[in-house]
Amino acid sequence: MNYLEQFKQQQLRRAQLKQITILEEIDRICRRHDIKYWLDGGSLLGAVRHKGFIPWDDDIDIAMPLEDARRFAKIAPSELPETLRLQTPETEPTREPIMKVRDLNSFYVEGNEDFSKPYSKGLFVDIFPMIDYPNVSKSFCKKYGKGMSKCYSILHHSHQYSWRAFFEFFFFGAKYLWYKLCWKVAFATRGKGTYMSNILINNGYGIMHRKDSVFPLSTISFEGKQFAAPANPDAYLTDLYKNYMQIPPKEKQVVHSVFIMPDLISDLK
Repeated sequence: MNYLEQFKQQQLRRAQLKQITILEEIDRICRRHDIKYWLDGGSLLGAVRHKGFIPWDDDIDIAMPLEDARRFAKIAPSELPETLRLQTPETEPTREPIMKVRDLNSFYVEGNEDFSKPYSKGLFVDIFPMIDYPNVSKSFCKKYGKGMSKCYSILHHSHQYSWRAFFEFFFFGAKYLWYKLCWKVAFATRGKGTYMSNILINNGYGIMHRKDSVFPLSTISFEGKQFAAPANPDAYLTDLYKNYMQIPPKEKQVVHSVFIMPDLISDLK
């Protein structure tokens, strides 16, 4: 018997319900300050396909236009309850270039955590900043956007000193600059206004969405509550997952985390 897997399954629903409370706080702040956001990724898929969490999912994803994300980063720290913290690469030595709202009274471990760094490790909601993309083909986006994300990931991965690391630094550094230049040329020559997606260093799959599939924002039911959603969830999810209504095989229905503890102190007020 795999006791760890059984433990995670026992904690999963409690963790999901706690993440809903984090999302409700984000929604409250966004409504109060007219900050745009919408359910993204597996959370939007769960809302459409399961009316809530994908049964084996253990996080929540939302997206914001970059300017709204910057506004949220300024406003949220003073408006979040004391049990929650806004975590950014600027405020904590995180392992990812992603903004999160973390719960402080929980513990969530992923496979690539760095325990030598004192960043918060509680349950969270991921916030992905979205930007305009140039009016290019999907193949261009996959080649240059995906390529830039891969190079960034390699360059920012922990390295041991070696000739290989030395070679990788210059090789992938040069590729990253080349991809970035090509992207700037595309912006200058193709214009923008039709597409948007995640900032390039987070767009490892080379996905882009038509802006008219995102705006004007709509609402969708997620775990019996209403949250913001893209204007056309079908088009948005098709961009992400193709045949998104197809349930993956049992062996792929896995919890992302290595360990989940929804509450560290059970009687915390």
